[in-house]
Amino acid sequence: MSQPKTGKGVIIGANVQFGKEVVVWNYVVIGDNTKIGNGTCVGSFCDIGKNVIIGRNCNIQAHVTISNECVLGSNVFIAPNSSLLNDKYPKSNLLTSPIVKDNVIIGGGVTILPGVILGENSVIGGGSVVTKNVPPRKVMMGVPAKEIMTLEEYTIKREAFIRANQNKGENQP
Repeated sequence: MSQPKTGKGVIIGANVQFGKEVVVWNYVVIGDNTKIGNGTCVGSFCDIGKNVIIGRNCNIQAHVTISNECVLGSNVFIAPNSSLLNDKYPKSNLLTSPIVKDNVIIGGGVTILPGVILGENSVIGGGSVVTKNVPPRKVMMGVPAKEIMTLEEYTIKREAFIRANQNKGENQP
């Protein structure tokens, strides 16, 4: 078990296990019995619950809430201000935490409701509320989130956007 690189004000619960090269930024709370895989980065002001499992090489940006017992695969990206919720009828003590499979991208300000499974290589657009399971390789967006394109279509649009904007900042003073 490794020790993470930590910023100021980090609170780490009992029996938390860290992989190698984990970075935890400022003012993060990590609950008891949580496991965080190699190479994962947790941004400032995150709240990670108890009994959470986070895979390898995840990027969890600032102000993210990951509720008790959530499971994240490897290579998961979660943009700022997103929440993974676990209690369908608060306060019930019957937790049904979301499961996030490998290589999922979650945009900013997204809410994932209890019991939802995000399939491998899926993408959730910013501001969405995910109420139902997401199939692998689908791009979902909206309130409630609905399929808007396939992963292949998303990849083509993403690459075109990057190409079109690569040189924008070079000619500015």
